[in-house]
Amino acid sequence: NVEARDGFSSLIQALARAGLATEVRNGDNCCLLVFVKVGSEKRFAQQVYRSRVKDWLYGVRAAEPARETQSTLSGESLNEAERFRIIHHLITSPREEGGAGIIPKDGPWKNVESVFPLHDHTFNKQWIKKWSTMTFLKANDLDEIRDRFGEKIAFYFAFTQSYFQFLIFPAAFGFAAWVILGSFSPLYAIVNGLWCVTFVEYWKRQEIDLGVRWGVKGVAGIQQKRRNFQHEKEVRDPVTGESVRIFPATKRLGRQLLQIPFAILAALALGTLIATCFGIEIFLSEVYNGPGQNLLVFLPTGLLTALVPTLTTMLTSIATRLNDYENWETSESYDSALTQKIFVLNFITSYLPIFLTAFVYVPFGSLVVPYLDIFSLTARPFAADEKQLRAPQAGFVINPSRLKKQVIYFTVTAQIVNFALETIMPYVKRRGFSKYQEMKSERAAKKGGAGAGATIDDLPEEAEFLKRVRQEAELDVYEVATDLREMVVQYGYLSLFSVVWPLTPVSFIINNWIELRSDAIKICVEMQRPIPLRADSIGPWLDSLGFLTWMGSITSAALAYLFSNNGLGPDGTPASIQGWALLLAIFLSEHAYLLVRWGVRLAISKMDSPGMEKERAERFMVRKRYLEDAMGQNVIDAPSNQVEENITRASLEEDARQSSLRTTSPQDHFWSRQRSWEESAKVGASLIEKMAPKETKKEQ
Repeated sequence: NVEARDGFSSLIQALARAGLATEVRNGDNCCLLVFVKVGSEKRFAQQVYRSRVKDWLYGVRAAEPARETQSTLSGESLNEAERFRIIHHLITSPREEGGAGIIPKDGPWKNVESVFPLHDHTFNKQWIKKWSTMTFLKANDLDEIRDRFGEKIAFYFAFTQSYFQFLIFPAAFGFAAWVILGSFSPLYAIVNGLWCVTFVEYWKRQEIDLGVRWGVKGVAGIQQKRRNFQHEKEVRDPVTGESVRIFPATKRLGRQLLQIPFAILAALALGTLIATCFGIEIFLSEVYNGPGQNLLVFLPTGLLTALVPTLTTMLTSIATRLNDYENWETSESYDSALTQKIFVLNFITSYLPIFLTAFVYVPFGSLVVPYLDIFSLTARPFAADEKQLRAPQAGFVINPSRLKKQVIYFTVTAQIVNFALETIMPYVKRRGFSKYQEMKSERAAKKGGAGAGATIDDLPEEAEFLKRVRQEAELDVYEVATDLREMVVQYGYLSLFSVVWPLTPVSFIINNWIELRSDAIKICVEMQRPIPLRADSIGPWLDSLGFLTWMGSITSAALAYLFSNNGLGPDGTPASIQGWALLLAIFLSEHAYLLVRWGVRLAISKMDSPGMEKERAERFMVRKRYLEDAMGQNVIDAPSNQVEENITRASLEEDARQSSLRTTSPQDHFWSRQRSWEESAKVGASLIEKMAPKETKKEQ
């Protein structure tokens, strides 16, 4: 294929122009493996120096890098993540920036499948073995992740570890509340709200400390331009004088307003589906009493399992297109906007079923159930008579334990199912695919002797290595945003609904200990090695945590009030609910949240931390070094001793003669009376002596 040969030739030439050496080997499924390494260490050192200077100019680094490139590398060695990041930048950055400009599956590089570094299997085995015996991660363990996989992934593990450690208190208190106080305890709601606020504010400080520790504080300010950004005009920057491509902010704001109908569409689509399945489930479990009820109750679950992911995928596609239409200039702003849209979908799919049970079924069940006859079609083929399909018009009693069972499902059962789908299923699928490929090769070998496939040209000393690389090339790409989303959604259950079941944090602390290890295994075994990207926080997910904490202050107060009658709730009739009392509880809780957040934020800002101390030390050393370079090391020495000059009649006459030769002012006369600091000291001492009172002898 001429097109394939020309495209491959252009690829190799682009990599060579970027200073990268290449090797090519055969891959699976008619693919080629292109191995890339640094071709010129001198050119690579220049890229490292350029990257560090850019960090310094943007305020990420406190100190200016050494002027000589080699001194920069010898003074601060490269870790593996930084080396891979710069090589990846050389591959993907535009030609005008010194890179090859290769973006997989884009434009002329549509045949490039992916770009990824290879796993270090020796380190991976040691890492997994080490973590399997540890309860808590230390700072050095997080540093190790950062050095291997970059700051973005390290921030995820740091967040999950901090969240895990913080869960110790609510888990212990929740267990005590479950034993002593029971469900819907106002005391538990207050303590849980205080804990949520403290955790979020503490993590904000922790992000700053880690950013300083890893040298990435403020790195979000160094934003990469999106290749797909479409500018409308070019203007000259009044400060730098450079030509800048811009897209009018007002026009983008107009496009962003489309998020409102999108949110309404998502709420209607997902809400209608979930509410319909919710109604069917209520009808089948609490109204229908005919044959096959035990099996029919699983119908809503099957519908949700089949339809929600499909509908969510469609809405995610719409959100992505809407995000593209907004035409964000940088990759960071694009990802942040997309994350916010995805969070709306996650909020609806994760929490709406519990909201329906808590705030529709429990207070209004007796009013809603008579209208559930519309769902009788789901059970009509199995019913013996019409009475089994008829909803009671009066006397319906709700199931008071339904809400608690639902919360237990989402906080325990759903976590186990998610773990199996995330960790076990990919392994089973990969093993099954590998076995299928082996069987396919064996059959091909029996028929025509062509079963060797991609390995036919492998050298014996390379065979094992190439086999491993081909396996890695077939793996999925790791997305740290997916794992962060799981943790944030889990935190939402704790903030919003743990007052229903105080053992929620106990379930989460067990899950998160396993989650940390399973994510490490997933990165090492189930995924391609991720590109080590930099970050100084968990990004827009921090805003999601703050929103869920605020929302939790409202839902906890509402639930504690609705179920204040020994946890029975309104019993399906809203008559017992006093609207003013419910609104007052929500109002007081929300304002207490705002007050507590202010107090906790103020208290944490007064506390010192290792990161803040390190930042002050670095800035002090920068100022000190600058002063030493500008004025010398002995800036504040004592004044030099001057040779004392004897004042005689001749010297006074000479001074008078010299002053008569030039025009002098009163200022000159004033400053010429004392010629050195020693003379000023003597004159001052004599004046003090004259002003001191004379001592008189005591009369006897």
